[in-house]
Amino acid sequence: MLNIRKISATSRTYRNLGRYREILTILFKYGFGELIDTLKIEQYLEISLQMLFKKQPKNIEKLSRPERIRLVFEELGPTFIKFGQILSTRPDLIPYEYAKELEKLQDDVPPFEYNEIRRIIWEDFGQSLDAVFQSFEEKPMAAASIGQVHRATLGNGEEVVVKVQRPDIRKIIEVDLEIMLHLGYLMERHLEEFEIQNPTRLVSIFARIIEKEINYKIEASNIERFGRQFLDNPTIYIPKVYHDLTTTHVITMEYVKGVKASEIVTLRNEGYDLVEIADRGAALLMDQFFVQGFFHADPHPGNILILPDNVICYVDFGMMGRISRRERHDFADLIMYIVRRNEKKVVDVILKLVEVRGNVARSELESDVAELIDSYLDLPLKHLEVGPIMQQLLEMVSRHKLCLKPNLYLVVKSAATVEGLGRVLNPDFEIVAHAEPFIKKLQIQRYHPQNIAGDLLESGAEMFELMKEIPGEMREILRLTRQGRIKIEFEHRGLEALLTHLDRTSNRIAFAIVLAAQVIGSALIVLADVPPKWNGIPVIGLLGFLVAVLMGFWLLISMLRHGRL
Repeated sequence: MLNIRKISATSRTYRNLGRYREILTILFKYGFGELIDTLKIEQYLEISLQMLFKKQPKNIEKLSRPERIRLVFEELGPTFIKFGQILSTRPDLIPYEYAKELEKLQDDVPPFEYNEIRRIIWEDFGQSLDAVFQSFEEKPMAAASIGQVHRATLGNGEEVVVKVQRPDIRKIIEVDLEIMLHLGYLMERHLEEFEIQNPTRLVSIFARIIEKEINYKIEASNIERFGRQFLDNPTIYIPKVYHDLTTTHVITMEYVKGVKASEIVTLRNEGYDLVEIADRGAALLMDQFFVQGFFHADPHPGNILILPDNVICYVDFGMMGRISRRERHDFADLIMYIVRRNEKKVVDVILKLVEVRGNVARSELESDVAELIDSYLDLPLKHLEVGPIMQQLLEMVSRHKLCLKPNLYLVVKSAATVEGLGRVLNPDFEIVAHAEPFIKKLQIQRYHPQNIAGDLLESGAEMFELMKEIPGEMREILRLTRQGRIKIEFEHRGLEALLTHLDRTSNRIAFAIVLAAQVIGSALIVLADVPPKWNGIPVIGLLGFLVAVLMGFWLLISMLRHGRL
């Protein structure tokens, strides 16, 4: 596990003070000096920010805040680049416009030294590089923020690719995460708007995700599972993984020679069928979404190779997505109700696919959905583009303070990516047409007697388990009640009118009692013949009756005016 130690407000000992200064300098460079000042970082680092920042940023005001944050992440290096890339797939955590901008982050960094690769191979396998591989190319095929890829040959002559993790990347990530965690803590402490966004939670989520990404054994497992899904499908090829040459820091896979899907000119010149490739790519993606439920979440052209006979080969399985059977059915319902122009049902499905934050203005949401449907439904299929439609849908959902679940956002993003590639390969490409048969099949399977019986059995089992748990839960509640550890709060809603009416009624009764007491008291004074007198009548009694008359008129008028006492 990553060793992240939270930097407390009282501690002034850091594993890397220089790195903290570097981060603050870059933040200031891109116009976040006011934020740094607000967070009162000086008292924690015991440094003068005036000494740290000698030059004021220029031309920063021309860039939007999301653009400046992207530039900050790019300049801060591997941890922050990966953090930004992960946030770009999580519009449930950050505003949509920030997620969209962070998609542009470039994961292209200089390669590390060849001697470091020799050291890592020795530490992981207990043998020298020359003993493990017959040959190993010094120049990497690609270099990214977490690792880099080299071609190599095994002792039996098989060609492989070896991805090696950057040296000490775990320590670098841990230091950066500690600083992120501290900055998040300061934001929550000094800026009210960040209490809701909870930046320390973002850092914790990122730590869990990147922990998996820097473990190449998990990627190897992803490849194996993905390959099993398509064992009998001749249109796709999955590289073989060499598990005996794979560790947490090194993964060895079969070298596959092919043409990148982005190299359109080469594909055309070598006689590949571009239309067939586009159709196969869409069919494979729909199979992953609606049949398998386990999909490649980063199918950009650089991660797809085209082999002879138009066979498609996926590479780089670091980012994978999962979609449950229930979510697949909901997606099918969404498309079906859109085609039927039933905005109420569309909204019902949307509310199943999103995370609700606060009250939903349903009528406004239905109106926006109807407008979106009317904008696209009458267009021919070849003019329908999933990317722009989904972007508008996400913006609409965001306006209503709703957020698409992370795994479903990956579905949308993957579909838009494949659609973009498909239209480059074939201008008449229609991804909706490729989705239709899978959706119909899913709908038919949904109401198959066997599936219905399975759902009923599953629901019955869940109900049985719930009934078994209820006595124990009740005992726990009673135990906590006896110990005085349960606090119950009631919040009444919709009773305001009743409370107001009761308040007016009680005021009238009290006023009437006071009035009656005034009349009775005045009458007693008059009967007691208490001086002073006026024309033989006690003055105090007369004043009492006068006050009582005024109070009586006041009560009568207030009642006639609907009780505005």
